[in-house]
Amino acid sequence: MTKRDWWNFIKGMAFISPWLIGFVLFMALPIALSFYYSLTDYPLFQPPVFIGTDNYERLFTGDALFWKTLWNTVYYTLLSLPATMLISLGLALLLNARIANQSIYRTIIFIPSIVPIMASAMLWLVLMNPDTGVFNGLLNLVGLDGIGWLTDKRWAMPSLAFMSLWGVGYTVVIYLAGLQDVPTSLYEAAEIDGAGVWSRMWNVTLPFISPVIFFNLIMAIIGTLQVFLQPFVMTKGGPDDSTRVYTMYLYQTAFEFQEFGYASAMAWVQLLIILVLTGIAFWSSKRWVHYQGE
Repeated sequence: MTKRDWWNFIKGMAFISPWLIGFVLFMALPIALSFYYSLTDYPLFQPPVFIGTDNYERLFTGDALFWKTLWNTVYYTLLSLPATMLISLGLALLLNARIANQSIYRTIIFIPSIVPIMASAMLWLVLMNPDTGVFNGLLNLVGLDGIGWLTDKRWAMPSLAFMSLWGVGYTVVIYLAGLQDVPTSLYEAAEIDGAGVWSRMWNVTLPFISPVIFFNLIMAIIGTLQVFLQPFVMTKGGPDDSTRVYTMYLYQTAFEFQEFGYASAMAWVQLLIILVLTGIAFWSSKRWVHYQGE
């Protein structure tokens, strides 16, 4: 490199130095420290003591609550993720149609997603109240017994998954952006060939917006596997630990039980699970995600 090249390199590094410093201090360093702490016994207010892989051995062989919370999180994901993906796509298809007052309907769908989670949680607590809630009131009107939406362990997790549909507005907006990029010429050509509504959607719409579906799938996997605030506020993990999800247990381990080393090991296990699932999604995308020009 010439002297001028070195000078340009120094100027370039100076321009990006704020980002580099921030990345090192607030991302790279905490990640490295968390991995080190996962190999230690760290009671928060005392110096960490290196214990090797004992925390990971305890997780997999000596902690029944770890497996319980992991299953609860998987159960929540299996309930919430498909429903969120399908309903948000269906709403986007409806909102993309040329109808009167289209902007009003779009606003109605989007508004719940900007309501703070704490506020929406309190609203759903009122709606799902077993004695005075609206849902049980509607069931009573048709002659059915009320349900302990958040107090019965059979219904608590499905109720939280149902609540997650409240905030699909952001996903709907992303789908709408993808739908509006589909060329009308493709629909016209398909219609000339005799394709019906469902055939056009299956052979034109879905393949064209498959990158958008893939993006929303990845975000949904990450989001559902890290669910925390709704069950923490609404059920505190009850009843009988049926809604104690993985991230809640991680939080309680770190800040209530003050076992930072053990919580760091839990965080790394969670990261590996998310990486594996997103890796599988990327691997499978080669078969169903179609990009323009391919």
